[in-house]
Amino acid sequence: MVVLITGATAGFGKATAILFAKNGYDVIITGRRKEKLDETAAEIKKHGKEALSLCFDIRRVKEVENAVSGLSGKWKEIDVLVNNAGLAAGMGPMHEGATDDWERMIDTNIKGLLYMTRMIAPLMVEKKKGHIINIGSVAGKEVYANGNVYCATKHAVDALNKAMRIELVHHNIKVTGISPGLAETEFALVRFGGDTEKAKAVYKGIIPLSAEDIAETVWWVASRPANVNILDVVMTPSAQANSTTVIRKI
Repeated sequence: MVVLITGATAGFGKATAILFAKNGYDVIITGRRKEKLDETAAEIKKHGKEALSLCFDIRRVKEVENAVSGLSGKWKEIDVLVNNAGLAAGMGPMHEGATDDWERMIDTNIKGLLYMTRMIAPLMVEKKKGHIINIGSVAGKEVYANGNVYCATKHAVDALNKAMRIELVHHNIKVTGISPGLAETEFALVRFGGDTEKAKAVYKGIIPLSAEDIAETVWWVASRPANVNILDVVMTPSAQANSTTVIRKI
């Protein structure tokens, strides 16, 4: 069995790669940071499974095409695709937004997911079997102030989940969306441009979701029987009711 996980250099992606290896999968991992990919690959190999590292920028369609078209042998027999790569960049009102941030989010969260799915889905169609798991966000279920473009990109993921499901069900391919709430990874640090104080404040006073929590959920939906597809999972820390209602014990 083979799983391909994008954005596997840290956070959800790395935790998911390791968990799938523990459960007997060989793992293809992608990301832009080669050293971090190597670390993930080493962890996978500790569990007796093979790792194939593909270092490229998911925002660049030619890099995606070159990386995936080079797969051969068992590595083309992908059973599960986890479209995990994504980010938030900046947080402010629309009229003060940075267009560079907007493009970065759109290119990663939407176009990167599309590019990978366009390359991998035909391989699944050919063998009449597969599972695509797209990592979204509670921001794809509702909108909050100053989250405008990020929310829009995750709403797009939610829409694509529904479209893919309709189009691929005829080919025996499952599609699942997983939408986490507050989860402590590099997410906030990236969003606030490396400002550690702002990043820490996001999780202050709560026990957030962990990367392992999301990985366990990805594994759970992927390991259901062949006749079961989990369409949509929305998960938050117990202290979070929605994007803006969080009970903090400070």
